[in-house]
Amino acid sequence: MDAPKMDFAKDNGLVAGIVQDAASGQVLMLGFLNEESYRKTAETGFVTFWSRTRSKLWMKGETSGNRLRVVEAATDCDNDALLFKVVVEGDGLVCHEGTVSCFTKPIEFGGGA
Repeated sequence: MDAPKMDFAKDNGLVAGIVQDAASGQVLMLGFLNEESYRKTAETGFVTFWSRTRSKLWMKGETSGNRLRVVEAATDCDNDALLFKVVVEGDGLVCHEGTVSCFTKPIEFGGGA
């Protein structure tokens, strides 16, 4: 089966890339990919993003050693978002703030259950 063609046209050439720990299921981070970073991810097997602030390719972990090795990938129904299930190399601290996940700041919403 051929890989789905990603739709890079919707958001200025970018698609969201959600990164999830393959073993625990924990969501680790969100980044953005353009066509070039998508190809690089496919070629290397390590998640490579497009840095919107620096306007350049960015392989997560290339300096810290906490690279994200893809073990499974899927796209959503619109082909404009990716889910990467990964094994984290290095010490496992994915966030630049020194935590496993970038999602560490709780927000409380009213309403309850």
